[in-house]
Amino acid sequence: MDVGRGPRDPVGIARWTTRRWMSLGVATSAVLLLALGSLGAWSLGTTSRLTDEVVLYRSPALINAVRLEAALVNQETGVRGYGLTGRRDFLTPYTQGRTDEKTALKTLDRLVSGSSEAEDDLQAVRSDVETWQRQVARPVAAASSGDAVRTASARAGDGKRLFDSVRDSLSRQQDHLRAARVRAGDDLDAAQRLRNWVFAAIAVVIALLMCAIVYGLRRGVTGPLARLGAAAREVGRGQFHRKVPATGPADVQQLAQDVESMRERLVAELARSEEARTLLDQQAEDLKRSNAELEQFAYVASHDLQEPLRKISSFTQLLQRRYGDKLDERADQYIAFAVDGANRMQVLINDLLMFSRVGRVHDERPVALEDTLNSTVDALSVAVEESGARIEHDELPTVHGDAGQLGLLWQNLLSNAIKFRAPDRPPHIRVSVREEADMWRFTVRDNGIGIAPEFRDKVFVIFQRLHTREAYPGTGIGLAMCKKTVEFHGGTITVDPVDGDGTSISFTLPLQPSAEAADSEGSLR
Repeated sequence: MDVGRGPRDPVGIARWTTRRWMSLGVATSAVLLLALGSLGAWSLGTTSRLTDEVVLYRSPALINAVRLEAALVNQETGVRGYGLTGRRDFLTPYTQGRTDEKTALKTLDRLVSGSSEAEDDLQAVRSDVETWQRQVARPVAAASSGDAVRTASARAGDGKRLFDSVRDSLSRQQDHLRAARVRAGDDLDAAQRLRNWVFAAIAVVIALLMCAIVYGLRRGVTGPLARLGAAAREVGRGQFHRKVPATGPADVQQLAQDVESMRERLVAELARSEEARTLLDQQAEDLKRSNAELEQFAYVASHDLQEPLRKISSFTQLLQRRYGDKLDERADQYIAFAVDGANRMQVLINDLLMFSRVGRVHDERPVALEDTLNSTVDALSVAVEESGARIEHDELPTVHGDAGQLGLLWQNLLSNAIKFRAPDRPPHIRVSVREEADMWRFTVRDNGIGIAPEFRDKVFVIFQRLHTREAYPGTGIGLAMCKKTVEFHGGTITVDPVDGDGTSISFTLPLQPSAEAADSEGSLR
């Protein structure tokens, strides 16, 4: 069955769904199989009926007709022997024959019932037998030994004539029963041949039906689905130019159209993605060039810009020393402003250079934070001694990272804790650490002036200051550099709420992989 729509498809059978085709096929197959089953049942019934007729009626009727004849012959033999000898023992065949006759007649009455010819033949036999028995057999058998001979001699002629008539009746009956059996046998043979042909035809029709079903399924369902699947797999392997064919029933065609629509949308999305990737590559190239320019600018800022600042500061100080006694107090103040501005500009340039290097210059290796913190405390020993600060810390772990950047992280956090101390008490700084999932969480807690809740996010923005330079010196880059360093190492940094005075800053760093994990990773690589 061709489920495709062509120029000779005026009724639009291509709009038939798979369910409709399957329903039609099942209904057709059911009607055909029902008809074939009915025909086969009829042929089996006919064969069974004819077999029963031959086996249960025709053959037994002929057999019992022969038995009836034998019983009558025995009767005639016994009567004739008794009539010739007068001895009573010769009547034994006659007596037995009477019994066999009754049995045979009773059976024949049942077997020939419904057949007019057989019933007429049986009635004729009964009539002739009754005449012979009434006129010859019973009178002789009933006579005494002495009278039996005379009676048999007197009726010898009538006995022969009457028994010949019985023989003729039996012969006609047997001929008719034999002919009926032959006809029934022929009918049975014909029915068996018809049955064989019917079942052969049923087998052929079922085979053709199965072939038609397989062909229809392959043409209308499995074939279109296979083509659809092959096209979908090719598209899945990246051959996006491959169009998805829409063949088969309506629902399969609709599925193919949906897949084709999805392919077209995918091609459009890929085209837009390719354009976006091209634009992204261009932007990455521009960013790379911009980074190179920024790096060049940082180099210039760290070298070329600092030299003029040093000259300004040096010559301004030289001017103050040489002509200090000739200048008034206002001039000395102006010179001090110029020197301070040059120095702050130099510090700001150095801090900016250091901020730009975070993440750009990176030497990752295992870093023992215990040693890094101790080195930082030693570097801040002057500030620690002047402020009377007390620094405590837990035993710190080893992490993967850049030792220099992590050292600057400790330096910025500790120096801020010392710088923003309360005026009425010496600084007390506590560094603690705990493990959380796959991260280390470090907390730097101090007893300084603290940070107001509304400024907890702003302190990590570059150049954001909460106090004037006169109150607390600095460039406003320290915590921004801490945030950039922590995030570059895969962690986060926050200002935690505290109970009481002081500030608590927490940051996280990834756990250092174990030696076994590192070896495993190295072997996989």
